Amino acid sequence: MDIEQEEMQFLGFFGIYKEASKIIVSWRRIFTQITLTLILPLSFIFLIHIEVSNLLLRKIFINEIVMDATRPNTPQYNKLSDVISSEWITLVLFKIAYFSLLLIFSLLSTSAVVYTIASIYTSKDVTFKRVLSVVPKVWKRLMLTFLCAFAVFFVYNVFTGLVMFLVIVSIGGGTVGVVIFILILILYLTGFVYLTVVWQLASVVTVLEDSWGFRAMVKSKELIKGKMVLSIFIFFTLLASLVLIRILFKEMVVNGWRLSSVDKTAYGVLCFLLLSCLFLFGLVLQTVLYFVCKSYHHENIDKSALSDHLEVYRGEYVPLKAKDVQLEQYQV
Repeated sequence: MDIEQEEMQFLGFFGIYKEASKIIVSWRRIFTQITLTLILPLSFIFLIHIEVSNLLLRKIFINEIVMDATRPNTPQYNKLSDVISSEWITLVLFKIAYFSLLLIFSLLSTSAVVYTIASIYTSKDVTFKRVLSVVPKVWKRLMLTFLCAFAVFFVYNVFTGLVMFLVIVSIGGGTVGVVIFILILILYLTGFVYLTVVWQLASVVTVLEDSWGFRAMVKSKELIKGKMVLSIFIFFTLLASLVLIRILFKEMVVNGWRLSSVDKTAYGVLCFLLLSCLFLFGLVLQTVLYFVCKSYHHENIDKSALSDHLEVYRGEYVPLKAKDVQLEQYQV
């Protein structure tokens, strides 16, 4: 990074995007290696899930239509019922495998990218081999943060669901009830986006600081103050890009009946490459945003201390101590 820590607080939306682009271009070799090893499989898992899920659901839908037109308690009806049950089990098992692999590669990719950028920030000689040696150890900490974030989201969703249920039961479906329901839904979506942004930044905190789990989320919550609008804006641009790629893949590849196999393959490869670039760029953006938030709160990061703690010491990852990351505030 060419920008000093004190100056990073002044980076806006386009400044962060520019800085992230410069980092990727300047260190394209190691980011290409990370992409080929971790992010390409992540993208493949994401896209193949759409294709396979659509295929399984289509088969279940067709068999259910046939079963509805079949007389109950006949051999054909019972056979269709067994087939549908088997297909639902297959779908559930596929979903479990999908989310497990998606989580693993997401956390591994986050570990690799954040560690690499931190090494670049400290002018440390970073190699792909060194990154791979550190990633599995950082991954365990990220998993703990994810589980804590999952617990927070679970409680948040259950609480919101109970509130909506009580509103429907007590007020009913009249005009007042509909208005209140819409207001609760808006508040819920706002809170959901906020928690998502906090969790994403907490992942970076987990890698670079001596905090993980709920402590990392609390730290992320404090860091994001003053940069909330910027963080949410970045989140929505990435989300919009992801949705557009997903729509393109589903319409042109999954549902592209009128296209030739060559055209469908071309669109599939295009979506695959675009998604891989998006995942990489999103992780770099999150890390740059972390440094911007640290600078905004005048929490200087000692580069030598960060460099020392990024070393693999006796085969174990040594996390950065809080005192090293949260040094005394500098004067602006």
